[in-house]
Formats: sequence, structure tokens, C-alpha cells
Amino acid sequence: MISTAQVMQIVGEAKLRHEVSKKRWRYIHRGVLFTESGPLTREQQWWVGVLIAGPESVLGGLAAAQAAGLRGRWRRAIIDILRPARLGARDLLRKPSPELPAIKVHRVSTLFDEDIQPARPYRTTTERALVDAAGWAHSDAEAVSLISAGCQQRLVAPADIVRVAAKLTRTNRRALIMETADFADKGATTPSEIDFVKMCRHNGLPQPKMQVTRVDRAGVRRYLDAYFADFGIHVEIDGAHHMDARQWAADLKRQNDVWIGGDRILRFPAYLIRTKPDEVVAQLRAALRAAGWIPRP
Repeated sequence: MISTAQVMQIVGEAKLRHEVSKKRWRYIHRGVLFTESGPLTREQQWWVGVLIAGPESVLGGLAAAQAAGLRGRWRRAIIDILRPARLGARDLLRKPSPELPAIKVHRVSTLFDEDIQPARPYRTTTERALVDAAGWAHSDAEAVSLISAGCQQRLVAPADIVRVAAKLTRTNRRALIMETADFADKGATTPSEIDFVKMCRHNGLPQPKMQVTRVDRAGVRRYLDAYFADFGIHVEIDGAHHMDARQWAADLKRQNDVWIGGDRILRFPAYLIRTKPDEVVAQLRAALRAAGWIPRP
């Protein structure tokens, strides 16, 4: 991918016209040339967005997070580009085509030097990308998933998310983003774990420790999703990956080790925590009482 201005500087107008006439080069967008054949890769699509927006523009939002290694399926197909507002360019939305998703150019006044990652193409740092992506997400749930995934995949530290969100005072969902990062800092790194901690808080239950490390009888380090240490109750939150046969077998072995050690264990599907929290609260409250917990009057 290369801009027309760059081609003119390197090889001149005659070479440009010749290659285009021979169909070895082609215009992807006004002022942007593709000098190869075949479909565009995702990275080439990102380059198109940056070149369309012009000098000092950087890849942002979900695209920048994916360029940094973020995994997962997300609804937003738009390539977001950030351009300093001082350059005077208008906001632009290029409609999708068979070769390209939609490209959105955001004119921003809060693009600091420390927010830019000198990669190719230039992009915002991962923490800035995730904060922006969460603000532009389709829903609060997707915003929480984005921040959680970035922390869980060790792409960012929760403190970095809080630091960026703190200075972007006009960001959509700013309070939710900072709350999600705070939960991640305390060990709740998936949306279902965050829902579980919130559920305990809202219903006056003790606050569990999340992702507690224990060593089983074989000397293998294990992580407990949620652990009420004072009452010896371990809660396992089962997501979709627990349906895999090998994962299921490993879960059973870990569960048996917990039981042998004397702790109680409760297991809840992630969807139940979200859709029927009252059922989860009732069972959890009963287990805590059986273990000696006395609710506050």
C-alpha cells in the first residue's frame, strides 16, 4: 500500500501512469495505490485507512488492539483511524466495499505522544486502543468484554487502562471502563467473573478473592475462579470452554482435589450468573450459611 504522493516522490508520474495502465498497480481509494495482486490482507486494510486519513494519522480502537495481538470475535467491523484535530481534517466515514470494511476517521484533540506506538502502521498504544474501542462498542457488555480480554490476555495491565481513561474525560463509558479495570486488578478477568463479583456485592454477600493460586497434591499450580477463604468455599464459573471433553476431565480432577482438601465447591454456568442471578445467590447464600457465615442484620 502506498499513497500517490509517495509514488510521485519515488518514481515519478510517468511510472505511476504506466503501471496503472498495465493494471499492475490499482487504486484502492483516491490517492491510495495497491502494488500487488490478489485480495488485501487485514494489515493492508489497516494501511489503507491510515493512508486515507493522511499524515500523522494512526490506527486506533479495535483495529489497533488487534494489531497488538488481541484475540476474539468482536462485532465492530469498522477500521478506526485517529487524526489530530489541529490538522483540520473533517471526520470521515468511508462505506464498506467488497475489498474493505468501513473506515472511520476520528478527529481528536486528545492524542498525546505517549498514546502512539511506533509500529507499522503507526497505531495507538494497546491501552489507548482498548479504552477507545470500549467507548465505541455496540453495548456495555461488549465494552466489558474488550477490557477484560485485554487484561486476561496480558496485553495490558489494569493500571494502564485506568491511567488512560482518567485523562480521557469525554470518553463514552468511562466509569464502566475504569470499574472493569479495577475488577481485573482484583483478579476478575472475564465478564462472567465480573458479574459474579458484582452479584455478591449487590446482595450483601462476602467478597470472594478471584483467581487464587493453589498447589494441588501433585504439585501442579491451580487457579480458583472465586474463593471465600474464611468459609472454605470455592466457586467455579464454567464458560463455553468447559464443554470440551479434555477440559471437563481436567476440571473434575481439580474439583476432586479441592474436595479432598476439605473445601466445598459450587459450579455455575456463566450464562446462569447473567440470566438467573437469584438462583445463584440463593445457593451461594445457603452454602455460606452452612459454612458458618452469619449475614449482617
